[in-house]
Amino acid sequence: MIASHLLKLVHFLYDYEGYRTGIYFLRDVDKREVDFIITEKEKPWFALEVKLNDTNPSGRLKYFGDRLNIPYLYQVVKTKDVDRFINGVRVMSADKFLAALI
Repeated sequence: MIASHLLKLVHFLYDYEGYRTGIYFLRDVDKREVDFIITEKEKPWFALEVKLNDTNPSGRLKYFGDRLNIPYLYQVVKTKDVDRFINGVRVMSADKFLAALI
């Protein structure tokens, strides 16, 4: 569900606003991965890790955020009423994240 909403966001930003956006999966040679990375003009804009209910920020998310200089890092969880910043990662409920997209 989140993937389809992110794809809609990327297409909306391109079609209606003219931004050159992209959506990618990110993995390195050591098999660290992040679920989604959204780019604008081929530069990282935000990265997103999706978890069922783990509200502790993913170390991989922070790793890629630091290495690639990604301005915004999100960890989205199914758990309701979660919204906080932990070590530069915004951990928030999926419903709140999705409502804020467009």
